[in-house]
This record gives sequence, C-alpha cells and structure tokens, in this order.
Amino acid sequence: MCYMERILLAVDSGTANRCFPGGHNGLMGKIINEFLPRFTPGGVPVYIADNRKQPAFLDQDYLRIFGITAKDRGGMPNLVVHLASKDWLILIEAVTSHGPVNTRRRRELTSVFARSRGNLVFVTAAPNRKVLSKYLGEIAWGTSVWVADAPDHMIHFNNDRLLGPR
Repeated sequence: MCYMERILLAVDSGTANRCFPGGHNGLMGKIINEFLPRFTPGGVPVYIADNRKQPAFLDQDYLRIFGITAKDRGGMPNLVVHLASKDWLILIEAVTSHGPVNTRRRRELTSVFARSRGNLVFVTAAPNRKVLSKYLGEIAWGTSVWVADAPDHMIHFNNDRLLGPR
C-alpha cells in the first residue's frame, strides 16, 4: 500500500478523514476550507465525496433526519451541507468530478432529495475561471457558482435569492 500525502477533512462532529490531494479532492479541500466558512458559516457537512468508491465523510443519522439515505454514492452530490439557521441543504458539485449542476443534474438532485424537509440550494464549484468557461453553457438557471481562485465571490445564475433555494 502506498502512503501518499492526504488532505485532512475536519468536521464539527469531531470525526475526520483524509482524502488524496490534487484534482477533484484538491478542489474539495478548497470548498471545505474556503467556501464553507465564507458562505455557509455554521453549516454542518453531512456528506463529503472522495474520488474513491466510499465517501470521505458520511453522517447517515443526520441525513436520515431529512429523509435521505446514502447507502452508495449513486445520485449524491460531491458535498451536502446543512445550514440550520436557514434550514437549507446546500448541494455542491465539483466540476472536476462529474461536471456542473446542469438542468439534468439539478433534476436528479431534486429527485434524490425529494423527501427532504430542507430547502435545496444548488452550487457548482470550479477550481478557476478557465475550467469554469468549459461549462458555462451547461449551468442550470437558479443555481450558483463558486470559483476557488476567487474565493470571496459567487456567480448567481438568475436566482432571485442569492445563495438560496428557489
């Protein structure tokens, strides 16, 4: 077994896991360390995907409160964060994984989280604008975009509420 450098993912429950750096997981680390504190203060990560077959972090009990089961990664976004102050479930897709939240993906996520009591917020994350430019024509209206190399800014695609549910 090869022991490579890994990114430490710390979550409020005190449980931490490590995932491999670079590529998809490098962006996931930036989402967790840069996006979450800026745009979801007090948010609780309940699911974090890794580029392996199992999640880097999964709080199945917390997801059950929302009527969600995540027995496998099928259909789950890369990251699910509960923002209790607004009762939002923020569903984040990293373009380095399966692309942006496009119309098809938004429908899929809406279906996966259909029994959820929380309001759904859809976010696409990209490492930089050059990578984002490949996906601009696909991003669904009513979603938001965050770019890691400009972490203080968000792009809102015709959403009447900034970083909020439709």
